[in-house]
Amino acid sequence: MQLIDLIPQRGIIVSCQADPDTPTNFVDMIVAFAESAQMGGACGLRLNSAEHVAAVRARTSLPIIAIEKTMPPGDKVLITGDVQQVAPLTDAGAEIIAFDATERQRPSSLQTIVDAIHEQGALALADIRSADDIERAVSLDVDAIAPTLSVWDLPEYVPDFALIETIRRECDLPVIAEGNYWTPDDVKRGFDAGAYAVVIGSAITRPWRITEYYVQQTR
Repeated sequence: MQLIDLIPQRGIIVSCQADPDTPTNFVDMIVAFAESAQMGGACGLRLNSAEHVAAVRARTSLPIIAIEKTMPPGDKVLITGDVQQVAPLTDAGAEIIAFDATERQRPSSLQTIVDAIHEQGALALADIRSADDIERAVSLDVDAIAPTLSVWDLPEYVPDFALIETIRRECDLPVIAEGNYWTPDDVKRGFDAGAYAVVIGSAITRPWRITEYYVQQTR
């Protein structure tokens, strides 16, 4: 199986996730977001947790990129850092598993995680933070790269178009762009930079962030 078998080029993927202590953090809302994304023409979904994957899979046939987030003490969120998290995600119905491919400490080695993803018949998506992570991701034999984590180093509402271009120069893997995509022009620029597909999250599925964006942009 290849990415093109699941996600069409220039496709829009919607991230349907909710942070703890937010109004949308319940399963039925995640399912509603996913069904709404499918109604609107999305070609895929990005979800957090096996529980949400299973609930959404029961209501939609869209391909699912799945992750399992944990919060190490004193650190930023870690995405699918333990090999034990892989099988529950694929068993729940995910076809693609994303994981943090940076040098951060994690319970399992990166290669062990990628191998487990492939053994489950899923595709491995490397979430990276900078150009320093590209060579490592390629060496792991992943199926695609996403510059998801570069938003930690960028101004709010600014996608990392430069990192997309760098990934495309340095390897042949498809790029699934994600992070700070707020407007159709952002998405078009992502595709022009070389993105295979673009993930949109907060601009669609976090109403308080959408409100905040309009408030800030119209002051």
